[in-house]
Amino acid sequence: MLRKVRLISALVCFTLITLLFLDFTGTIHTWFGWLAKIQFLPALLALNIGVIIALMVLTLILGRIYCSVICPLGVFQDLVSWIAGKRRKNRFRYSPGLSWLRYGVLAVFIIAIIAGIGTIVTLLAPYSTYGRIVSNLFAPLYQWGNNLLAYWAERVDSYAFYSVDVWMKGVTTFGIAIAAFIILALLAWRNGRTYCNTICPVGTLLGFVAKYSWLKPVIDTSKCVNCQLCARNCKASCINIKEHKIDYSRCVACMNCIGKCPKNAIQYKHPLNAGTKIVKVTDEQIDNARRNFLSATSLLATSTLLKAQEKKVDGGLAIIEEKKIPNRTTPVTPAGSLSARNFANHCTACQLCISVCSNQVLRPSAKLETLMQPEMYYERGYCRPECTKCAEVCPTGAIRPITTAEKSAIQIGHAVYIYENCVVNTDGVNCGNCARHCPTGAIQMIASIADDPESPKLLVINEERCIGCGACENLCPARPFSAIYVEGHQKHRIV
Repeated sequence: MLRKVRLISALVCFTLITLLFLDFTGTIHTWFGWLAKIQFLPALLALNIGVIIALMVLTLILGRIYCSVICPLGVFQDLVSWIAGKRRKNRFRYSPGLSWLRYGVLAVFIIAIIAGIGTIVTLLAPYSTYGRIVSNLFAPLYQWGNNLLAYWAERVDSYAFYSVDVWMKGVTTFGIAIAAFIILALLAWRNGRTYCNTICPVGTLLGFVAKYSWLKPVIDTSKCVNCQLCARNCKASCINIKEHKIDYSRCVACMNCIGKCPKNAIQYKHPLNAGTKIVKVTDEQIDNARRNFLSATSLLATSTLLKAQEKKVDGGLAIIEEKKIPNRTTPVTPAGSLSARNFANHCTACQLCISVCSNQVLRPSAKLETLMQPEMYYERGYCRPECTKCAEVCPTGAIRPITTAEKSAIQIGHAVYIYENCVVNTDGVNCGNCARHCPTGAIQMIASIADDPESPKLLVINEERCIGCGACENLCPARPFSAIYVEGHQKHRIV
């Protein structure tokens, strides 16, 4: 019964979280966006203390339920392992835990968070890894299916669906997503939860807490006949049936062992009520456990306080040549991210904001220091002041929630005019496209010759009114480089 409840809960969470990355309309986020915000690392970076405490308490009571129910990457591995199990049953066996590797990766991960090394954080974050896999590999298939439905619906005069552009937003991110998918799928196919119990820093941290959980699978030695069915079905490889021991730091509370035991020798209960021999713990073991727990807690508390302090201070048939990306000195980050530094240090590159960006402005960065984190580009669209989808879905606080009124007043960059590229100079014609579409009225057209009002008009930019939305850059007819582009600001300000 416990296993069925766990499976149903895991499948529901997994399906809804997957839909968050597939849904380009934002409808799913309205109802189930909270599922992204209860993920452990996004909650930690967003300083959602209530969520962190709730997950810790849940782990102290039930063990690593988070890993087997809430974490989408963990459930993804379970699905791959389940498919592999159809071909070969009873295929797992006990293997000792690699503590040096697990805690080594966790230490590197915590240091990376404190030092602001976003690349390491984004590569190791489990929720973000799954988000990149879905956004880059599965979302295009979902969108192609939607476009096919839109095509057939149009033929019967129905507009229940509409077509969307399907394009590769980043070659580097796409390659990393493929590599992650292959590696995780192979590990899960062969050995179940290998990644969760050797590499994943969240799994290691929660595993340390789970050793002291109130309820856990307990072996009743009086009933056990050493058939090893529990160990052969343990995808965490944590049951040492010869010694009747379970490594609770690696157990993900999947309940497979309980469901497979023919003698009902494993029960989910408090160890003191198990009726088994209780091994006396020495004072030295207690002191070591206390020191390890305090060390890990201190590191996490330090990183959280540093983040909190940082938040405070900080039509025609002619072929049109595609635009090229201008060489910006400072990348443009979304309104609500406060500053480039705040954004880089809080973003885990889960790409949820990219998946819901209907204006096709956000795409992953290929720069090493901000690898796979979203940046704003205006070749395909511009950031509409009335759209706040990215701020609504961000689970880490890298993009804080803002209203449309606030967004219209946040200056994320300013426009820069390149006269040499302007069609007024290259083709000798009047344009004014940038001024007509500027939502803040920051661009005005003046005659190039003061005494001749009929002379070609050039633009003048009021940087104090410009908010960096990119409408001018996107709609500029100059090719391959726009005659006007947005230069980002390291720190956003209110205009």
